[in-house]
Amino acid sequence: MTTIGALDIIIFVAFVASVIAIGLWKSREEDHEKDAQDYFLAGRGLTWWLVGFSLIAANISTEQFVGMSGKAADWLGMAIASYEWMAAVTLVVVAFVFLPKFLKSGIYTIPEFLEYRYNNFARTVMAIITLIILVGVPTASVIFSGAKVISVFFQGSTLLGLDLGSITVGCWIIGVLAAAYVFAGGLKACAWADLIQGAALVLGGVIVAWLAFDALGSAAPEELILTKRNDQVTVEQLAEASPIERFYALNEGPLPDGKLHMKRPLEDKEIPWSALLLGLWIPNFFYWGLNQYITQRTLGSKSLAEGQKGIVFAAFLKLVIPFVVVIPGILAFNLYTGDLNDAAVSKNAKTIAAFAPDFYDSLPGSMKPDPENPRTANDIKAIDARLEKARKRESDEIAVFKFSDRFAENNPEVARLIVDFNATQLSSNELADDLDAAALAQANDKMIEAADGEESNGGLNTKELSLRDYDAAFPVLLKNLLKPGSGILGFVLAAIFGAVVSSLASMLNSASTIATMDLYRKVRSDATSGELVTMGRVFVVLFVLIAMFIAPALDDPAFDGIFTFIQEFQGFISPGVLGIFLFGLLIPRAPRVCGTVGLLLSPVLYGLFKFGKNIPGADLIPGLTTPLKEEWKAVVDWSFLDRMSLTFLSVIAVLAILTVVRPLREPIELPVNEKMDVTSSKGALTAGLVGIVLTGVLYYMFW
Repeated sequence: MTTIGALDIIIFVAFVASVIAIGLWKSREEDHEKDAQDYFLAGRGLTWWLVGFSLIAANISTEQFVGMSGKAADWLGMAIASYEWMAAVTLVVVAFVFLPKFLKSGIYTIPEFLEYRYNNFARTVMAIITLIILVGVPTASVIFSGAKVISVFFQGSTLLGLDLGSITVGCWIIGVLAAAYVFAGGLKACAWADLIQGAALVLGGVIVAWLAFDALGSAAPEELILTKRNDQVTVEQLAEASPIERFYALNEGPLPDGKLHMKRPLEDKEIPWSALLLGLWIPNFFYWGLNQYITQRTLGSKSLAEGQKGIVFAAFLKLVIPFVVVIPGILAFNLYTGDLNDAAVSKNAKTIAAFAPDFYDSLPGSMKPDPENPRTANDIKAIDARLEKARKRESDEIAVFKFSDRFAENNPEVARLIVDFNATQLSSNELADDLDAAALAQANDKMIEAADGEESNGGLNTKELSLRDYDAAFPVLLKNLLKPGSGILGFVLAAIFGAVVSSLASMLNSASTIATMDLYRKVRSDATSGELVTMGRVFVVLFVLIAMFIAPALDDPAFDGIFTFIQEFQGFISPGVLGIFLFGLLIPRAPRVCGTVGLLLSPVLYGLFKFGKNIPGADLIPGLTTPLKEEWKAVVDWSFLDRMSLTFLSVIAVLAILTVVRPLREPIELPVNEKMDVTSSKGALTAGLVGIVLTGVLYYMFW
């Protein structure tokens, strides 16, 4: 069971308390009551170092350390770093194309810009959609990923009678602390805390990466060879290699197995090479240029030059992040595959116990937590509670289970038990005994899909079982590398915990800004600044409660990793939002209706492309020939980034047609904030171009 030394506790409490105190103190330097600009935009007084560190600390939280490290530990490896390195280029473009327009207009929120450029309806629609996505996806995801660190690291521990190994308990701890923080301080508290936490977070990541390489150097070659992605490496070679040489030898194999490639095959479900052409740029530009949660920092800049310097500074930091987030994730797979397997065993056992208690009883011991391990005591209690609840529940729902070919390859007997159970549940014919792992997993999927389409199986509940819990990669590193009592454990945990609270506070502040300034102020146009600040705080409490109820559900293996969940579900709105802003900023005569059309069309198209073959009545659509129907349904099997590309191009085509058919007679005059200095920074532009060149060099090194 994990314990924390006295020195670790002292450092943890001192660091967290100091950061929060400094943030609140700086936010209350003025002795007057906060007005809306103070609370929501830090009085438009953020300098470049505050903007830069605040952008990074708001972005790099446990959703990256948990989600991105998890994807690196899985098959993607270095390819997941494209989200970071492409962001460096994106940030430079945002600094010199988007930011000048936004600061000059004096807006509080991104949806507010749409009212000036298009119409009030577009502003309202985007505000509502943004709130739904912001609260339901990234906010809930950060709460979950923070709770994931707590549940894995403190598995088997209790605090005031609360099971710290429970995802739900961790979600409530994280959510309550973050809400209290942003409730008091607003954006300036977030920004000043980010300055400290951003630096501490990068330093903490460097420490973990250093310790991971040290552990790799001392690990037994006979165990490391089991994780190789390169058939040419031998135990003898590993025995004589340095830590860095071991890292390359184990992971530099050819595609699709090698983990040190930025380019992935076209059939890759996450980041095919085609996504590097367009698909990956869409979430990048949406996130860094049009996402209230991030852009609120740049809107709070003292001047355009300060904002541009801060954004370019953040771009350089983005080049460093993969070395402290992605590479440690790969190392977690090399060093602690067994721990990732154990985490998945507990997760799968809880799922089966909750939906098929009798089947759980028949499973072999390898599919259940080890009762002799004290760290699994709370997991076993949770499983017993689920078994008892499931046996009392009366339901016509039919539970079945899916698994991957890798799961079947590593657990052939269990995979066969699952298939036989599913066949019994669905009254289907049993599958042949001579199927290999891939064929067995595929046949199981087809059996479930066929049954899912039958009216008699309307209550079918399909659950996904996983071979390894890759989202546990970074928490597993912390658990194994950070020894209690040295103080390093306390510092790293404080940096990570602070980053979670900081990111969550930033998201809540941004969500409350949109709800207050874009929605509430429309209803109460005569509201005072004090009333707006009060409502902002009310919205903080409301939104954190919603997110805390959503977050525990993200532990379901069906979400296929927290990072993918975040990116994919933002795909419903990001192509349309990017399209209408590009037209609004770059096409002066684009008609006002473009804003409404783009916002409404994007989620409809993305939904059709994502769920095409599962939409009832899809075969009955008039005018569609059979080949067209098949091509449409085939889009469902594309990577989500390629579906984003198709959605974006479709939206752009429609907006272009509208512009040609109904162009504005005169360009729209946007409001001007006379108090804002909009002089651009030539030094920042030069530095930004250097950053773009460095990005190209990194892609060349890992291509």
